[in-house]
Amino acid sequence: MAYTTIKKPSDYFNTKLYTGNLSTNNITGVGFQPDLVWLKSRAQGTTGYNGNHYLFDAVRGATKWIISNQTGAEANNASSLSSFDSDGFTLGALDFINNNGDGFASWNWLASNTTASNTDGSITSTVSANTTSGFSIVSYTGTGSAATVGHGLGSDLKMVIIKNRDAADNWEVYHSSVITSDNQTLNLDNTNALFTRGTASWDISEFSSSVIGLNTNSAVNSSSVNYIAYCFSEVKGFSKFGSYIGNGSTDGTFCFTGFKPAFAVVKCTTTTSQWVLLDNKRNTYNVMNTQLYPNQNYADSPETTWDFVSNGIKIRNNNGNNYNLSGATYIYMAFAEEPLVGDNPATAR
Repeated sequence: MAYTTIKKPSDYFNTKLYTGNLSTNNITGVGFQPDLVWLKSRAQGTTGYNGNHYLFDAVRGATKWIISNQTGAEANNASSLSSFDSDGFTLGALDFINNNGDGFASWNWLASNTTASNTDGSITSTVSANTTSGFSIVSYTGTGSAATVGHGLGSDLKMVIIKNRDAADNWEVYHSSVITSDNQTLNLDNTNALFTRGTASWDISEFSSSVIGLNTNSAVNSSSVNYIAYCFSEVKGFSKFGSYIGNGSTDGTFCFTGFKPAFAVVKCTTTTSQWVLLDNKRNTYNVMNTQLYPNQNYADSPETTWDFVSNGIKIRNNNGNNYNLSGATYIYMAFAEEPLVGDNPATAR
C-alpha cells in the first residue's frame, strides 16, 4: 500500500453536480482537469430519456462514451462531452447528459492529463497513470491468448474495471478482496453475485505492481478487439478497496477506511444485488440516503443506507441484499473527502 502525500483529496477525485441547459454547457468547479468523467441524470430513465450512466475518458478521447448499466460497445457523439477542461469539462446539446433544467451528477478522477506507451506487459498499452492517487486508465488491443498489460501505477492493483469497446460484452470487474481464481469475476452492468466463467478473464498469477494478467474471455481479451481498463491501487488516507460481512442489523457493520469518504460503491458478492453508489454532494449529512445504482438507469433513490464518518463507513440498513444481509460478503471502493492522517485530519459530521 502506498502512503498518501495528498493533503486535499478533491485535487484527485471530486463529485460535481450540475444543471443541464441543452446547449453548450461549461461545467467548472471540479478543481482539476479530469481524465475520467462519469455522468448520470438524477432523474428516472424513461423512453426517449434514458437515465444511463455515461463514462468518458481522455485516453479514448472526448465525445466517446460507454455505459456502465449496459453491455453495448463504445458510442461517439460530437454533442456529448466535447472537451476535458482545466477546471472541469464542456458538454454539447445532448439531452441524456445535459437536458435543460435537469439535475445531473458527475464523478471525476485525475490521471496524468497525458498518455504514454507502456511496454511492461506482453501487450503494449496506452496509459494515463497517476501514481500519487493510485489511478490509471489503460487502453489496449487484445490478442486472444493469455497476456499481460502494463498499468503504470507501480503498486499492486486492488480493483480493475474493463470494458470491450468494440462489441456488446459485460463489464468485467476484478476486486482483490474476493477474486481468488482466474475464472471468478463480477459484472458492473448487472446484479450478478461473484460467479465463475467457463472461459477465464484473469490470470491472477501474473498480476503485479506493473501489469494486469489477462486470460482469453472476450470481455477482456479477444484478438484485435479494443479495450479500456480503469485500474486502482490503494493509497492510505485517500482510497480504500475492501470487504465486509453483513450482520442483518440496523446497527450494521463498520468499515474502517482511514478517512471520511467522499464517494463509495458497495456490492454484495454472495447473492444478487445492486451496485450502490453514494457521494457527499448529493448527501451532505448523515444518514446518507440518496443513492444511485451503476448497473441501473434509476433516478436518485431515497433509502436509509450508510453514514460517512471521520474514519469510515457505518452501515445503517438491514433491508434486502444491497447493504447488510446477515452473513453475506460485500466489496467496496471508497475515496476520501478528508484524510485521517497527516496534518489535515478529518472531523465527524
